[in-house]
Amino acid sequence: MTTPSRRLASGLHAEMRFASDGGWQLVVDGTPQSHVDPERPQLLVYEYVQQIGHVVDALAPGPLTAVHLGAGALTIPRYVEATRPGSRQQVIELEPALVELVREVAPLPRGASVRVRYGDAREQLSRLPGGLAGRVDLVVVDVFSGSQTPAHVTTVEFHEQVRALLAPRGVVVVNVADDRTLRFVRRQLAALAEVHGAVAAIADPGMLKGRRFGNVVAVAGAELPDLEAIGRALRRDPLPGKVVAGAELTRFLGGALPARDADATPSPAPSRGLFG
Repeated sequence: MTTPSRRLASGLHAEMRFASDGGWQLVVDGTPQSHVDPERPQLLVYEYVQQIGHVVDALAPGPLTAVHLGAGALTIPRYVEATRPGSRQQVIELEPALVELVREVAPLPRGASVRVRYGDAREQLSRLPGGLAGRVDLVVVDVFSGSQTPAHVTTVEFHEQVRALLAPRGVVVVNVADDRTLRFVRRQLAALAEVHGAVAAIADPGMLKGRRFGNVVAVAGAELPDLEAIGRALRRDPLPGKVVAGAELTRFLGGALPARDADATPSPAPSRGLFG
């Protein structure tokens, strides 16, 4: 079977690899970024994507208004469409060729209300329809340039733009990749806490103890979803995770200073060979 691929405007190489479970894996410059099965949109394979799915499930019932920064394989928009019929979603992606590649292999469901906009995630936030301000239930931030998250979508100033979109009970969910030091994660969580007030971190215990390079899912808002429900769902996962919030999160932060435009850095790059 041929492997569909595209050269992106950034010069990176993206390809959709057929997965052994019947789905497709999006790989950008050797870094696996997403998994999708268009026939089974509720199947979430990657650990951090499962954790985002648990947050979606814990939100108030009914259709959602959602904004996704970073398209990936459109896995979470498909999941929202499948589990919350009637949802209205906006996706912002820098690379049109990446979305073309994904849609070639795994088209979106017919009738799904998913609008894709192209450009820098932070710049495009200010160009979204004015009617979304204060009405968005879910913002998912999963922005990567190759294997790293650009600095400008990690800061207090960036999250102030995100906060302006959120409904009173809306939440932002951020996929944060970091190395064993966890310095980048701590600064991200500190920025979220300063802007949004309430924040929690989701990851497997080994990641939170600095044992490996990996992902932490951060959740923030004026009010958080049911963390106990999320915790129960995490314990059923193949690799069980945990929720860190309240006093435990404060101890984890250890006085970390929030990332700001003046001093933010990209996320650490994974070591060569991490993904095989």
